[in-house]
Amino acid sequence: MRKRHYIPVTADVPGASNQRTCALLRKAIKTALRLEGVTLPCEVDVLLTGDEGIRKINREQRDVDRATDVLSFPEFDFRPGQPPTPETAGDLPDFTGLLPLGDMVISMERTAAQAKEYGHSGRRELAYLAVHSTLHLLGYDHLDEGPMKSQMRAREEAVMKELGLER
Repeated sequence: MRKRHYIPVTADVPGASNQRTCALLRKAIKTALRLEGVTLPCEVDVLLTGDEGIRKINREQRDVDRATDVLSFPEFDFRPGQPPTPETAGDLPDFTGLLPLGDMVISMERTAAQAKEYGHSGRRELAYLAVHSTLHLLGYDHLDEGPMKSQMRAREEAVMKELGLER
C-alpha cells in the first residue's frame, strides 16, 4: 500500500491551526506535490505564526531581522522540475518511510495583510504561500528576474488554477 504524505500543522498563535485552515494547507501542498510529479511519500512540517514569530526565525536562521510572509527550509537541494526519486533523495528513514522535504513557516498576520492589499481572500493568500513554499522545498527559486523566476511563477499559477484559486 502506498504511503501518503504527512503534513503536520502547528501554530503558536491562537486559533490559527483550525480544521479548515489545516485542510486548506494540506490540500495546497498535496496538489503542488502531485502536479510536480512527486510520487514518494513526503513529510512537510508547517508552522503558523505571527509577524514577531517569523521575524525571530528569520533573524535566527537567515540573519535577516525583519518579518516576511513565508520562510522555507528545504532538507535537500533538488532541481526545479525534477521530482525527488529514491535515487536523488537517498534512503528514506526506516522508521517513517517518508521523505522529509523540509519546513515552512507562514505569518498569519502577513497573510491577512497581503490578502487585503492584493484584493483577494485570506484563503487564496494562505494557499498561495503554501504552494510557493512547497515549490521552494522542491528546488524552485525566484531570486533573479530571469527564467527561474518565470518558471516558478508559472508552476504557482498552475497549482492555484488546479485548486480553483487563480487570480
